Formats: sequence, structure tokens, C-alpha cells
Amino acid sequence: QVQLVESGGGLVQAGGSLRLSCAASGSIESMNVMRWYRQAPGKQRELVAGISGGETNYADSVKGRFTISRENAKNTVYLQMNSLKPEDTAVYYCYGFIITMGRLDAYWGQGTQVTVSS
Repeated sequence: QVQLVESGGGLVQAGGSLRLSCAASGSIESMNVMRWYRQAPGKQRELVAGISGGETNYADSVKGRFTISRENAKNTVYLQMNSLKPEDTAVYYCYGFIITMGRLDAYWGQGTQVTVSS
């Protein structure tokens, strides 16, 4: 069974930085597309950033401020968040397509809270 566990969330002042981590555990053969989503209170979950191979993509609202990266040897994906704004406040979720025992499935993490104070 694969688990995605996020960490690194917390409370930060506007203009500050946080780095989120998403560690995958289990009988993992490879991690394919990995993404970070977020959901603010009363809003729909939205895609923040994705990484597939060496390619990355970002929501317009975070371009130039957030960076997604991965460390395959550790089965871990990161989201470096700089110049944080109060509107970045949300629960951040890791989502990924992972191959285990020859089968590709999608998994969600449990989420980590990010709160940006003004």
C-alpha cells in the first residue's frame, strides 16, 4: 500500500517562505506525474504545480514564487514557496501517479495546512 505524507506546513508572515515535502512510502517502482493542489476554506481544490520527468507547470497565481521539484532516490516531491501571500492560505495536498507491483494508480496525501498572516 502506498502512502503520501506531506510535511512542512505552518504559519508564516506575508513575504516569508515555506518548503513542503511529500514523501511516498510503500513498494514503489516509480513516481510518474506528481502534483500539488490546495484548497482554501469555501473554495474548490485547485492545481498549484505539477512535475513530470523534467517538465514543470504552475498555476498563474504562483508562477515565479513557487518551485516544484523531486528527489527520486527518496521518493519525495517538494514545493518551495517564496514571497507568500495571505491568499496562499490553504490546505496543500500532494497527488501522484505511482507505479507499484507493475500497476499505475493515483494517490492523495492527507494535506498540510499553510497559513499566511498579513
